[in-house]
Amino acid sequence: MVGVTVHPPPRFFGRTGELEILSRLIANVRSGQSAVLVVRGEPGIGKTELLRHLIAQASGFGVARVAGVESEMELPFAGLHQLCAPMLDRLGSLAEPQRRGLSVAFGLASGESPDRFLVALATLSLMAEAAEERPILCVVDDAQWLDQASAQVLGFVGRRLLAEPIALVFAVRTPTPADPSADPLAGLPELRLSGLDEQSAQALLATVISGPLDESVRARILQETHGHPLALLELYRGRSPADLAGGFALPDAGDLPRRIEDQYAARLGELPGEVQRLVLLAAADPVGDPALIFRAARVLGLDTGAVSLAATADLLEFGANVRFRHPLVRSAAYRAAAADDRRAVHAALAAVTDPLADPDRRAWHLAHATAGPDEAVAEELISSASRAMRRGGVAAAAAFWERAVALTPDAGERASRALTAAEAKYAAGDFEAAQALLVTAEVGPHGELGEARVQRMRAQVAFALRRGGDAPPLMLRAAQRLQSLDTELARQTYLEALVAAIYAGRLAHGLDARQVARAARSATLQPSGSQPLPHSQLLIHGLAVRLADGYVAAAPTLKEALRRYRAQPHELGWLSVSYNIVAMDLWDDEAWFELAASQVRQARANGTLSWLPFTLDYLAEIHVQAGELSKAAALLMERERVDPGTREATLPYVPLLLAAWRGDAPGAADLAKEMTRGASDRGEGSALTYTDYARAVLYNGLGNYGNAAEAAHGACAVDEIAISPWALYELVEAAARSDQHERACAAADQLSQLAAASASNWARGAAARSRALVTAGRTAEEAYREAIELLGRTRMATHLARARLVYGEWLRREKRRSDARDQLRSAFDAFAAMGAEAFAERARRELLATGEKVRKRSDDTRTDLTPQEEEIAQLARDGRTNQEIAAQLFIGRRTVEWHLHKVFAKLDISSRLGLDQALRKRSIGS
Repeated sequence: MVGVTVHPPPRFFGRTGELEILSRLIANVRSGQSAVLVVRGEPGIGKTELLRHLIAQASGFGVARVAGVESEMELPFAGLHQLCAPMLDRLGSLAEPQRRGLSVAFGLASGESPDRFLVALATLSLMAEAAEERPILCVVDDAQWLDQASAQVLGFVGRRLLAEPIALVFAVRTPTPADPSADPLAGLPELRLSGLDEQSAQALLATVISGPLDESVRARILQETHGHPLALLELYRGRSPADLAGGFALPDAGDLPRRIEDQYAARLGELPGEVQRLVLLAAADPVGDPALIFRAARVLGLDTGAVSLAATADLLEFGANVRFRHPLVRSAAYRAAAADDRRAVHAALAAVTDPLADPDRRAWHLAHATAGPDEAVAEELISSASRAMRRGGVAAAAAFWERAVALTPDAGERASRALTAAEAKYAAGDFEAAQALLVTAEVGPHGELGEARVQRMRAQVAFALRRGGDAPPLMLRAAQRLQSLDTELARQTYLEALVAAIYAGRLAHGLDARQVARAARSATLQPSGSQPLPHSQLLIHGLAVRLADGYVAAAPTLKEALRRYRAQPHELGWLSVSYNIVAMDLWDDEAWFELAASQVRQARANGTLSWLPFTLDYLAEIHVQAGELSKAAALLMERERVDPGTREATLPYVPLLLAAWRGDAPGAADLAKEMTRGASDRGEGSALTYTDYARAVLYNGLGNYGNAAEAAHGACAVDEIAISPWALYELVEAAARSDQHERACAAADQLSQLAAASASNWARGAAARSRALVTAGRTAEEAYREAIELLGRTRMATHLARARLVYGEWLRREKRRSDARDQLRSAFDAFAAMGAEAFAERARRELLATGEKVRKRSDDTRTDLTPQEEEIAQLARDGRTNQEIAAQLFIGRRTVEWHLHKVFAKLDISSRLGLDQALRKRSIGS
């Protein structure tokens, strides 16, 4: 909506534009659209005042609000629970897995630890249910102080809202460059607040300084504060023009938030000691419960009548909740207090906190009340960590464990707990903290197994931080040390060492992949007794042989491991994901698709969405190879919406390959640069090989065969699992087309050996096409026909189309124009339908050379479906209801309806009944 005129209230000097944005936000939600906004700015810039104004404007809305509290305590989902409290009467309307997950997360029920994204999906559903009755406004102030679990969930919800009448508005401090933590709100729409303009700043300053002010002094104040509203109000409150005459009373320039905090601390210092202790007590309590604070005050012997003095000082107010004038007042009261006084108020709060109803807050207060090691308090913290894990709060559990380590008196027990805390920090993704805790773990007596576990954790952190480089030898040494101590843990570590070696690739140092593999192979060679090796051990042994001795030697073992694995139910995890790599390397398209699709279904059905981004990558990649580029794009878009942070933590392998198959040279170039830069930073050599392979695909499509040959040769120079065999396919075509016959023949021979070992139709078809490219006459034609027949039995439409393309090119050179047209037309139609633009253009040029007229595809994209529209249209055509589509894609039901209306308009149909015919017609017509 536009044209909203806003007359700002008197206190909103210079914020007309910001108020208009908030008014449009409310108007849009009233009309049935979703709205998400992150208001960013430094402390005191006016974020909270804008939120208060927003709430006042939301008449007729259901309003839910929460404010983060700066505290070292991180209770899992505490902020989310407070925000959702007004909506919990709708909890019973959610699907059972969502209802159970949210109940466990909020401590309302017991059960298995819920995945954080299941909690997020349940939160989205709960808000959507509540919004069916009336629009909902959810306001989160000081979001930078939310517990990590709540912040991640709300970031997820913010990225999924579209057509539900829900507004989700955050106020958050601008992060500092030194802040290493990921921002869960990154990518959401933002409103950045800066200082007031000069005229507005002058008007605001006049409200706290009476009388005329020297112009030079005023100019210095405005310059120094940069129009910062809270600085103008608080640094000069009560100053007279005489105080400021000549500028002598002006504070030195410096960090404004710290100076404002110091100002508040000075005002607190002027209050009676009893009032100061009462304010400190309120500052130490993150809940803001007046009854709890009054009980604690009585424990300390404080006169609760001091509340009126604190309120008179305009620093905080006691109502239904205790609210500070500004978060900087809270931090000033806490930081300015002596350590003994802080411990005393935490002890009082612990004493009055119900150990049954709120044991975790009580434990945290006890921890802050303890000056030195205390085993009893450490044990309470460990109990809290266990509860946090059960509720899905990994970060909170890690925080409890970390504090317990500091309070543990016994050196051996402290070292053991430090290892557990490091493992928890690692699971929470805080690798720097995990490394710090490992220092404590290493100095204590562990015994041989404990020391080996510490060594393994160091290797895991190295792999998590760098994805290669020095990780493989660290993993290998840990596995070797564990072998005589814990067979199963050693086996897991050998697998981790092999995966690390695969990622490190050509950038490995210390030990290369072959050396790691030989050590792993010798350690896992034979089973004990006469029982056959379990599939997991076969997998490890097969991967070790693959890296040490090559494809042909490993293929039988890996095929058997994959066969056994597919024959039984399997849980989602790193082991199952590893089998995707095996299926890819074996060119087993059916197994690859079955595994990837099953893993995505499992992640969606069980709500284990922390795995979903990775499984979506594998499924998207086979859709790329199969020529279903729109489906792949939709899956990649879904991956981004699930958790953008996982893309930041990984490199864009599949988006690069998709760009290459589409013939998008500029997009592929940008992604290739990102891959190369990331590979160098992380020591992830596999990314370099993959980049060479993707470039070879791109250049072959564009007909730039010389560059394609060099790129493919680079990918084949090191034997990377899956990638290098695929690159052989590209190398044969590129070398054959650029007069590098010897190189083409060598690559074709090597691919034929791999295909014989694989025995899959995809591999055999690829090898037959490659042989055809390096032979002539009847032998070539037989190989082309064999390739087309074999690839026609697979999912790999791209490779079938490419076999037809090169066969058609050969037929044209043999002067068999009619036969060539048949193959080239089939290839062109297939490439055009899948969106492989470069290959389609190559086929079009060949058709023109046969004398056939072929039109270029229209550039009119008005009827093109977006990737998400494409996915929703396909699901609707398959008979899924709106509710089922919403559940599968983790969006609201109204959002599905909104997308379908756009699909119907673009396809010129009026209902679902026309979807099948319209989608078929569009595919053929393209």
